[in-house]
Amino acid sequence: MSPIIIKTIQFFLSLSILIVLHELGHFIPAKYFKTRVEKFYLFFDVKFSLFKKKIGETEYGIGWLPLGGYVKISGMIDESMDKEAMAEEPKEWEFRSKPAWQRLIIMLGGVTVNFILAVAIFIGLAFAYGEQYISNDGLKDGVWVTDSTLGDALGVQTGDKFLDIDGKKVEKLQTIPYELVYGEKFTIERNGNKINKEVPVDFIETISDNRDQAQFIKPRLPFVISQIPEDSQNEASGFEPGDVFTSISGTPVAYQDQVFPILEANKGTTVNVIVKRNGEEIPLKANISEEAKLGLLIGLSSAEADEQGYLKIKTTDYSFVESIPAGWNKGVKTLTDYIKGMKKIFNPDTGAYKEVGGFAAIGGMFPDTWNWPAFWATTAFISIILAFMNILPIPALDGGHVMFLLYEMVTGRKPSDKFLEYAQITGFFILIALLLFANGNDVYKWLFK
Repeated sequence: MSPIIIKTIQFFLSLSILIVLHELGHFIPAKYFKTRVEKFYLFFDVKFSLFKKKIGETEYGIGWLPLGGYVKISGMIDESMDKEAMAEEPKEWEFRSKPAWQRLIIMLGGVTVNFILAVAIFIGLAFAYGEQYISNDGLKDGVWVTDSTLGDALGVQTGDKFLDIDGKKVEKLQTIPYELVYGEKFTIERNGNKINKEVPVDFIETISDNRDQAQFIKPRLPFVISQIPEDSQNEASGFEPGDVFTSISGTPVAYQDQVFPILEANKGTTVNVIVKRNGEEIPLKANISEEAKLGLLIGLSSAEADEQGYLKIKTTDYSFVESIPAGWNKGVKTLTDYIKGMKKIFNPDTGAYKEVGGFAAIGGMFPDTWNWPAFWATTAFISIILAFMNILPIPALDGGHVMFLLYEMVTGRKPSDKFLEYAQITGFFILIALLLFANGNDVYKWLFK
């Protein structure tokens, strides 16, 4: 099956789960407070719906426009803009007739469910799969900075050891690029000296322009042959799988990052090399192509690298009880990191606004092969995004309604229906503008990057 189709299926499955549960977060407290819910819809039913069925006083359905979903609560100014109903005298079952604190709980229900859902998924993943990562402390000789543009922007180089980012000790190698994107300062160790550095304000823009190298911090591993293709120019040079390069053209090498510059300097030539095989050093000759390639497949698994002392893999298994705080902490950290990212988006100097994406960007977060742990981890992350975005104080979003309800509870004065109507219209146009901008960014990246 095509990777695009797999991503699309995952995207709509995830979106459907999140929308239904978000709207259920409004539906349940509304019903509990005896507020009438007229509609419960997955996706929007503009003009017509794909499916609908009325049960009791509520019509349940699936719309054709997959831009979200909604519950239509009686006596509430929402997407339906039902002016006729709002012009009538308030009924006891209507939203507007309920106490402010009940209306606040109803409006907060969606984002609350989104956050709880994310935490629940993280708890489940921790319990079912545990956690495995490369320990930053276990790296033998620091990190490999695979992209010089990103490394130069940060002022880091191969062999550096990351100590902390924003004052927090770096535990996991895999999270370093992510932490740097949202961080402000970090400390490295170079040749035994501690060096404090600041993350450039426009680093998000720099990494965006080099997105193919986003994972530019990797462990330093030896140059080990894993396979010799039949069409390799070195197929008959005497190499064998498992050979470890220790010298090229008279220059000692211990890591892959030391090999590639030598190949570049000697491209198109034949050089002397020394490989280690079963503890013995064997001299051979290697043909380097004009593209600075040896025509060999190289690689050392993380497990093998761990066995040989180049890195340290740590595995944590959680009991169900232990997975609860682990999942909670993961949810809180994901939310706080996302808030950090949003702060950078609103700072034009960072260039982070260029990374705002729409449906294509969200769909691209899913793996291109079916992987349940990755699917659920991505779904949890999107759930955090939905929780945060919906609580923003923009009219037409849950946060806009919450803002007006808090104003009412503090001042004792309820905004007029006419004001709420105009606010809803304004918020709707703001959302359309944001939607166009985000998806326009997706189109621009697809066409020009």
